[in-house]
Amino acid sequence: MVNIRPMQIPGRWRAGYALDYHTLSSTYLGVDEYGHAIYDTKRSEIGELLYRLKYRSDKSVINELVEIVARFVSEWNPGVTILIPVPPSRTRADQPVQIIAERLGMSIGIPVDLNIIKRVIETPELKNVYNYDERIRLLNGSYKVDKSGIKEQKILLFDDLYRSGATMNAVTSMLYDEGVAEEVYALALTRTRSRS
Repeated sequence: MVNIRPMQIPGRWRAGYALDYHTLSSTYLGVDEYGHAIYDTKRSEIGELLYRLKYRSDKSVINELVEIVARFVSEWNPGVTILIPVPPSRTRADQPVQIIAERLGMSIGIPVDLNIIKRVIETPELKNVYNYDERIRLLNGSYKVDKSGIKEQKILLFDDLYRSGATMNAVTSMLYDEGVAEEVYALALTRTRSRS
């Protein structure tokens, strides 16, 4: 059984959690023959599973990830009525956050909607943008909310990695302000060690 250390994440949502840190440590080792930096990175157990899924396309970890998240959501029991994943920032053939969200919805018995939040403007990946205000500026107008599916719903907003909270906060604001959601709860599989 994978050990997790859930921690609250700050944001506009009613309550939010990340299940653990993504990385525990990262030590610079030098450069490889191509001039790329090499690190000895230690990840949390769930961070390692997520890494294998996202960057090694290892689909064998999906069921374990879903079991971990389903167990946490069942214990937390926020009373959500719909699960909405944050739209991915990078195009992949298989989107890990959407795959996990769909399976999680089936596991906990709530509908999942991949179309309520749509990215309408492409933005650069925010992992290389360290200023929170700059992240918010880049996200402004990037998403559109389909209001018909969320009015008076209790939403579980789901993402794989929480860094500064800029994306999840921008989406939460839209769900409340434009979509008239009753409540929004936030859940991320992992979070970075710093808010930057």
